Amino acid sequence: MRKLIASTMVSLDGVMQAPGGPEEDPTGGFAFGGWTFPYWDDVPDRDMRGLDGKDRELLLGRRTYEIFEAYWPYQAADSPIAQTLNAAKKHVASRTLKKKLHWNNSTLLHGDVIAAVAALKAEAGLDLQIIGSGNLIQTLQAAALIDEYNVWTFPVVLGRGKRLFEAGAKPGALRLTASQATATGVVMSTYVAAGDVPLGSFVQTEPSTKEIERRAKLAREAG
Repeated sequence: MRKLIASTMVSLDGVMQAPGGPEEDPTGGFAFGGWTFPYWDDVPDRDMRGLDGKDRELLLGRRTYEIFEAYWPYQAADSPIAQTLNAAKKHVASRTLKKKLHWNNSTLLHGDVIAAVAALKAEAGLDLQIIGSGNLIQTLQAAALIDEYNVWTFPVVLGRGKRLFEAGAKPGALRLTASQATATGVVMSTYVAAGDVPLGSFVQTEPSTKEIERRAKLAREAG
């Protein structure tokens, strides 16, 4: 079974809405579009492995697909990221898109998205990668279909906006497998799903009667 990897940029308080520019997604009155731009240095430019779709098939929600379709086909022919994204096989999840998809190698998923993505994962082929697509991430995370998270955390607090993990997120543990920080403070981390949330307690319990008697005996012997 192939993996499903979710790749996204988030603020320190978990907001992932409109990282690229003011016009990207102003829904809900979001006024901080483009919040990643001041923190972009040469490290992300050199290390886009988690966000460039290389050697993976893309899984996109409607809004992210429309943003990408309007941008990447028109970039310079020698742009490595544009070449990769334009050539990659793209699966688009949408309840409203009915028209033919014009971006190269793009197909619309039909029927229930959870069942469709589960079927894709069961097929032989390259791993699947979600880029952005917050609503789609919410749906697939709740269904426990995401195997890995590639998260770039930017040193900014936005206070409001669409978040990577909303209130209805399915509880679960994650294990950090890689991390790198840029000169501007962006932390690029990779996590894999690690089962249920492990629990414990720092609360000191009262010693049992047997333990009290044991301690008293030790004190008498020592005295």
